[in-house]
Amino acid sequence: MMKRKPGGNSGNVSKINLLLSTNSEYNWYPVYTNPRAEKKAAELLLQKGIEVYLPLHRQLKQWSDRKKWVEEPLIKSYLFVYISVQQQMEVLTTRGISRFIYFSGKIASMPQRQIEQLKLLLASEVDLELVDRKFEKGEQVKIIAGPLMGLKGELVNFHSQKRMILRLDHTGQAVLVQIPAVFLEPLI
Repeated sequence: MMKRKPGGNSGNVSKINLLLSTNSEYNWYPVYTNPRAEKKAAELLLQKGIEVYLPLHRQLKQWSDRKKWVEEPLIKSYLFVYISVQQQMEVLTTRGISRFIYFSGKIASMPQRQIEQLKLLLASEVDLELVDRKFEKGEQVKIIAGPLMGLKGELVNFHSQKRMILRLDHTGQAVLVQIPAVFLEPLI
């Protein structure tokens, strides 16, 4: 009869410890919030001791009686949390949090450098505009807002900044104009 050595399962214990150490690593995770709940959800997460990054940018809002600069979320319904895997349920049970973002069937995480780049970009006070649609050179588009609303044209160029240049063919002449991307929609 073989006797078991004390601590004979040390191989299994080290595997469990390795598994626990990889699960307790902290990563940045994008989190989807309920509509217009980004700031409140971030505040509640901070109260729980969870590190949160909510990218905000200043925007001039106009009401019928006044204009005011307000801080708005750069990416609507998103914020970023720096947590371990064990804290995921704590995040999900926070009021205002809808769900984690998934990629290839797993909860998506973001590299630290992307968060740092986003912070640096916002700190530089560059005029930003988030566009969730990719426009292609040569695409036929229509202006849907602003003083040129209703004009149709061809997308000639898409700068690395937030402006686009359109060719508007009303009189047979080419007119180049800069239009914010949010004022455009593709022609179907």
